[in-house]
Amino acid sequence: MDNANTSFDPDLIHAIFKLVWSRTALEREKNEGADALECEVGVATSKKNRPTSANANALKLSCELLRVFVIEAVERAATIAEAEGVNKIEATHLERILPQLLLDF
Repeated sequence: MDNANTSFDPDLIHAIFKLVWSRTALEREKNEGADALECEVGVATSKKNRPTSANANALKLSCELLRVFVIEAVERAATIAEAEGVNKIEATHLERILPQLLLDF
């Protein structure tokens, strides 16, 4: 597998980002709705009116970071599987490497 040419599709990553942003905006609106009875809407609350976006370089960088993260996870899980004498990576191998992997990233 050629790691230099294999990457995530920037359009896919952008769609995932949009989904997360829209869910966050909905949660924020729901929370602000509960707080609206307590305070008056001011200028600082116009954040929900602005669209969230990412430029092409940010998407490329996000794709590369995700690619490196997945490769590292697979390599670490494969090391654990080899140490156990197994030829197939299982969920338990990923569970064992995940805490340290997240700390490293």
